[in-house]
Amino acid sequence: MPSTVSIEIPREVVHAARMTPQDLKRELAISLYQHDRLSFGKAREMTGMTVWTFQHLLASREIPVHYNVEDYEEDLTTLKELNRL
Repeated sequence: MPSTVSIEIPREVVHAARMTPQDLKRELAISLYQHDRLSFGKAREMTGMTVWTFQHLLASREIPVHYNVEDYEEDLTTLKELNRL
């Protein structure tokens, strides 16, 4: 069972933001991903969304998926090992 950490947010803040606690959790996950503090998988997991839905959400906000040269080279190596290249 995964452990969790609780954050206390005053009800007035939630009300003023016109968001549900789940909305706030999603926005935190997106922000942490956008600032390279969480991986795609962990941010997606935090939102409870599917991979496709989370990718669509990022795209709708023009937030690029993080994919660098190291990721590309790792993917090439894997494809070669699987005889896909």
